[in-house]
Amino acid sequence: MDLTSYVQQVSREDFGKEFRHQAAWNKRLKTTGGRFFPKDRHLDFNPKIYEHFGLETFRKIVRHELCHYHLYDEQKGYRHRDKDFKDLLKQVDGLRYAPSHTPVRKSLIYQCKKCKTNYYRQRRIDTKKYRCGKCRGILERIKEK
Repeated sequence: MDLTSYVQQVSREDFGKEFRHQAAWNKRLKTTGGRFFPKDRHLDFNPKIYEHFGLETFRKIVRHELCHYHLYDEQKGYRHRDKDFKDLLKQVDGLRYAPSHTPVRKSLIYQCKKCKTNYYRQRRIDTKKYRCGKCRGILERIKEK
């Protein structure tokens, strides 16, 4: 699929306006679906979003970036916090945030033997070294989420 022509098609169909710059894949993007560059007005997109979630979700991300693009052209509020951006994004049914495609990290649960307070951690802790912050009781690992 030619990305620039696809973005031009989405722009015409969903916004009724022309996209006159370049769109490119950027494999280095990790947590975002795409980026808009006001300086030269090109768009970058994350190919992993397209691969993991399909064309329907990717089209919503293209709409998001095109909201930035068209609002910048019209000299309106094109940033995420601006009302113009939020209104246009809702109008064209674009995604506000990119869906997460990273695996969820396991969560460890420790519990104080004395006061039964739970502590949730991403990394294992040394129960011989650390104690409960409330009562100084001994911690024990009860389960992984």
